Amino acid sequence: MEAGVMMSTNREWRQLNGLALAYMGDAVYEQRVRYELLKQGAVRPNRLHKAATMYVSAKAQAAVLFQMGEQGVLTEEEQAIVRRGRNAKSHTTPKNTDVATYRNATGFEALLGYLYLTNKHERLEELLKLALTMAAQKEGNPS
Repeated sequence: MEAGVMMSTNREWRQLNGLALAYMGDAVYEQRVRYELLKQGAVRPNRLHKAATMYVSAKAQAAVLFQMGEQGVLTEEEQAIVRRGRNAKSHTTPKNTDVATYRNATGFEALLGYLYLTNKHERLEELLKLALTMAAQKEGNPS
């Protein structure tokens, strides 16, 4: 089913809170990372998990978001979505990272979720490619 079709009739995706957007964005990013790793030929579960962590950890996501900000990649609307995700009160304690990093990663995921749910697939694809490239370069891996 096409994203945005069912719910858009009774609720605007744009009105979802930052954590709901991040929930979807987490799934979008995780799926894309797994797809790219399999496409590269990685098939052993342990190796796949370690490789995926370099992309999907809160630290990696926050670093990608920081780079995007430094490069002026995000529009004002996208920056507002990131802030909404970053400032959302999650009431959970982050594992393996500090609160600021966790919140920035949540902002990144919220942006991806927003783009997916509002059917901005071309922009989503552009940012996913950029994020994967940035994360791979940071880890010293070819993308």
